This record gives sequence, C-alpha cells and structure tokens, in this order.
Amino acid sequence: MYRPYSSPIGGSGFSMDVESTIRGLTQDFSMNFNTGNYDQVGTLFASDGLFMAPHHESAAGPKAIERKLREFGDAGFQDLRLDSTRVDYSGDMAMEIGRYTVSIVLENGTKQVDRGKFVKVWRRLGAWRIVADCWSSNLPAASAQRAEEKPLQVADKIKLISDDVPKSA
Repeated sequence: MYRPYSSPIGGSGFSMDVESTIRGLTQDFSMNFNTGNYDQVGTLFASDGLFMAPHHESAAGPKAIERKLREFGDAGFQDLRLDSTRVDYSGDMAMEIGRYTVSIVLENGTKQVDRGKFVKVWRRLGAWRIVADCWSSNLPAASAQRAEEKPLQVADKIKLISDDVPKSA
C-alpha cells in the first residue's frame, strides 16, 4: 500500500506528513492483523525487514513474517491495539516507539491480556517500509510464558517404561 510523501521543501508540513504517515501505517498493521490479513501486514515490511517477537526466532522478509503472524493469530492472539507515543525521523529513516495491548485466547477458552511496548524502524523505499519490529511485554516472564505454552496432550507425554519390558523386583 503506497502512500505518497511530501517533498522536504516547504517547511514543517513535512514532519507532520512523516509522523502521520507512520502512525497511519501502524494502524493499518493492527487492523490487518485483527482481520486476519497477514499478507497485508507482511507487505508493510521491507524485503530484508525483521520481525522480532519475544521468545521466538526472528522472521526475515514479508513471506516469513506473514507466516509468523499467522502462527500468532492461530495461537489465539487477537484485538491488537498499537498506540504510537513517539515518531522521530531523519531523511529516509524513522523510528517509532509505542505501547501495545493484545488479547490472547487460551486453549481453555479464557482470555489473557498482554500489555507492553514496541519499537519499529522504518525506511522510505518509495513508500515507508518496516526494517525492524520488536516488542516486549510488561507482564512478568512467567505470565507471558503461560500465554504461549500449550499443555501437553496425553499422546505427547513421554513413556518412561515400555509395556513390553519385563517388570522385576
């Protein structure tokens, strides 16, 4: 999704254009994630863009990022809200800092709300694209881990002693 940008000639209007463009793209990010349009979120990333989720390996490039976001959606992440608190830029680079909330529907049907902060680095490549995106939770590590853990199913449990091994005293 291409959004035109203004020329730096013309004064302070340029700074508001950069800031409002970045904020608008961030809202596009959350709207498309919440509606399951992970491919649209992926297009917001540069070809070498990184998506760095806590407790996960980094995903690089739009297709890998799309798959990683789909994993989060399938794991029950929904209702993502992003609030940009700061946008700084210089030339064709911008940095965005903000807060997020996301609901996580657990396998037992209960909801957990995660809150935290994020940093995005943007580069203007004709259109603004994310080159790095990471976030961290404000919840204690044990709470965040519980939201991502999946309880073992009976079939997944390790059998310590096989039934065909003779039992001895």
